[in-house]
Amino acid sequence: MKRGGGEGVVSQKHAELEDRLHHLTTEYIQSRVESDRERESLTGDRKGLSEIVETFLRQEEEILPHRTEEKLIEGVVNRIVGFGPLEPYLHDPQVTEIMVNAPDEIFVEKNGELETVQAAFRDNQHILNVIDRIVAPLGRRVDESVPFVDARLPDGSRVNAIIPPLAMRSPALTIRRFSATPFTLSRLVGLGSLSDHMARFLQACVQARINILISGGTGSGKTSTLNALSRCIPGGERIVTIEDTAELQLAADNLVSLEARPPNIEGKGEITIRTLVRNALRMRPDRIIVGEVRGPEAFDMLQAMNTGHPGSLTTVHANSPADAVRRIESMVLMAGLELPQPAIREQIASAVDLILQQERLPGGKRKIVSIAEVLAFQDDGWENLQVKVEEVFTYEREGLDEDGRVKGKFQSTGYKPQCLTLIKRSVNVEGNHLEE
Repeated sequence: MKRGGGEGVVSQKHAELEDRLHHLTTEYIQSRVESDRERESLTGDRKGLSEIVETFLRQEEEILPHRTEEKLIEGVVNRIVGFGPLEPYLHDPQVTEIMVNAPDEIFVEKNGELETVQAAFRDNQHILNVIDRIVAPLGRRVDESVPFVDARLPDGSRVNAIIPPLAMRSPALTIRRFSATPFTLSRLVGLGSLSDHMARFLQACVQARINILISGGTGSGKTSTLNALSRCIPGGERIVTIEDTAELQLAADNLVSLEARPPNIEGKGEITIRTLVRNALRMRPDRIIVGEVRGPEAFDMLQAMNTGHPGSLTTVHANSPADAVRRIESMVLMAGLELPQPAIREQIASAVDLILQQERLPGGKRKIVSIAEVLAFQDDGWENLQVKVEEVFTYEREGLDEDGRVKGKFQSTGYKPQCLTLIKRSVNVEGNHLEE
């Protein structure tokens, strides 16, 4: 982890001055606006706000360096219409994650590496104000009765906030940002996440309507890969996406995006992923894409894959393809249907054709370390039916380079997957190219 640059609060005196300017500007806005439309018009004009703050700064009769004045004015404007000290990092395309552990403890991820930055919040209340600014437009709230929330920013960035008493030191805020440039398989090849040969194979699988499960840990790049695969779906197909928090960036013409809803303050009104999967079956989808299965909805997803919606895609948290199979089996049991294990395994083997295993390696690089086919086999009768995975491609590690990054190469295992038969019937493999 590196220590990053940036400028924090210069001194306690300047911090108090920024507080006064913020108070004066806020009072001025409240005294001048009479409607929400006027407030939105005023707070949407950063240049106009900066001029108001500058006017109050002149009244302070403080002699300050020009750069310090600029930082003070920018800080006040960010507190009113932005996200305080986080604002510069939300506009930095190199920053992929922002983590606030405490008012003076902020980390960002750049190029796969964590850096601590010198920016700081005033206190815990300042963090809470920013959290409220994020969730209020979404009709959500965070307080002692609901001390954590998942939300998103207008640009699609995913936000998680948790406050005391659950967060013992301070309100904690995590923002996962997404690239403004859509992910495609060709872009992932350029980033070194997979080989060109693997990408061609996956594109053919998507076009042949092979059901694919993307497995990996938090931050391993599952959503980016899901986005890239979804862009290989032929035009003209009707796609329904289902997510806890909308993150997918699809470019389909016939697209319906559904988002789960948490319970309200009274604990009512929750709409789960499972409910949305069931509803999606009535929407005449050609394919269903579930952002992540993590509970009983796994059973409904398997049913969708097995009953007329081939080519569906989803993700799961697991450490290997074999672990992914076991996790799906456990989640189906959570549905409370009391199915025998052989029946569940048969459903999994019939529904899931391929598992992609994604990892975030030391040094920050994200790789598809395995592409495996899912098969069923019987040792001694149906009651002993088992699910096995056969790797088609792997990433072989060869140690670390001088910068501490993993070295390795992608290679084929030599195993010929059974799905090749379907691919050859459905797709012109010889003429199959990566999307531009």
